[in-house]
Amino acid sequence: LLSKARGTAQREAPLLRADLPWLAAAVAAGGIIAPVLLMFGLSLTDAASGSLLLNLESLATMGIAWLVFRENVDRRLLLGAFAILAGAVLLTWNGRGLTLNTGSLLIAGACLAWGIDNNLTRKISAADPVVIAMIKGLVAGSVNLVLALSLGAEFPPLSFAAMAGLLGLLSIGVSLVLFIYALRHLGTARTGAYYSLAPFIGALAAILVLDEPLTLKLLGAAVLMGIGLWIHLAEHHAHDHEHDLLEHDHVHSHDDHHQHEHDGTNPTEPHSHPHRHRPMRHSHVHYPDLHHRHSHGK
Repeated sequence: LLSKARGTAQREAPLLRADLPWLAAAVAAGGIIAPVLLMFGLSLTDAASGSLLLNLESLATMGIAWLVFRENVDRRLLLGAFAILAGAVLLTWNGRGLTLNTGSLLIAGACLAWGIDNNLTRKISAADPVVIAMIKGLVAGSVNLVLALSLGAEFPPLSFAAMAGLLGLLSIGVSLVLFIYALRHLGTARTGAYYSLAPFIGALAAILVLDEPLTLKLLGAAVLMGIGLWIHLAEHHAHDHEHDLLEHDHVHSHDDHHQHEHDGTNPTEPHSHPHRHRPMRHSHVHYPDLHHRHSHGK
């Protein structure tokens, strides 16, 4: 409403009523169920096993995208994703093996819930990522706070709460917004694969900021992840494909997929408004983004 009153173009699409069930399910799975399972799981297992098990989130995300939502996942994507994941596993491996107990099962359940959350969030990734992240944070944070207080938890000192809030702003808030943008443009499987780079980025930051030693384990993980990234970045997925009649709302510019009229106006780009895509058939390099969620023959 504010953008219309000012006569300016809307930059991001709003959440629609049809988006709310997907958003509610995503908040429940990734914002409430997963964190609770993780906290209980970490209290029942050692930190090394917990770190190793958290790599299951990427596997769950990609598996659900492939098997449930039928997103295109070819051999090249699988090979690159497993190379990246192998690097993450190497980086979090402590050499003592994996402890499998109730805590491990709870952490695995948390990863499954986050995989579900990632795939559900992709369904609404055309809407404003900042609004989605804000709703997720407010609802999930409020529910988890009430749950913690009901179980006897006490408020931490103000300084600790402030530092936790700053950490959450970056690691949850900004990270989630960027993650939703990636879901919109790359699809769920590829975004989940790139998310596996997190342990390496953390280890690299520790070397640069905290003067941690450069180890053979880190170098090996870098090689594996580098191979996986190269396989993905060298991907050239192009073929004849059809676009069915589609009407939706998202931020866009007037490219090959967006050739429509604006009732005599000439809005700035990028902009957002409900628009219709006419059926068409063409060939070009593409990812499973908002406009390329088509099936692929065997």
